[in-house]
Amino acid sequence: MSTDQTAQLDHGDYLSLATLKRSGDYVATPVWFAPRKGSYYIFSAPETGKIKRLRNFKQCRVAACNATGKLTGEWMDASARTLERSADKDTALAALREKYGWKMKITDWLSSLSGKFERRIYIKVDLER
Repeated sequence: MSTDQTAQLDHGDYLSLATLKRSGDYVATPVWFAPRKGSYYIFSAPETGKIKRLRNFKQCRVAACNATGKLTGEWMDASARTLERSADKDTALAALREKYGWKMKITDWLSSLSGKFERRIYIKVDLER
């Protein structure tokens, strides 16, 4: 992994998160993410496939991508875990709000209206060094 790869990832709007299936195949999903202190934070609904797969396997891959998931960078090995502690979730939400500003505020507001905000799962991703 090069500093160019991480710089490209840090400044993009989307990250492709590829989570491991039991079959050994990866499933890639474009997601919003926010870098903070060497880690990347992501949010998701609890019933999604990526959350189910992360409960089975922490290993994953990430790459810079566009909104449709087309890769704009190289895959990098990483590990991911869902966050349980309130302080960790607050860190993730603050990082996402800082990066996406009004877009995240609107997303939060809409999620609150639909009752999904309180059920939201936050993920911390750490690149393999």
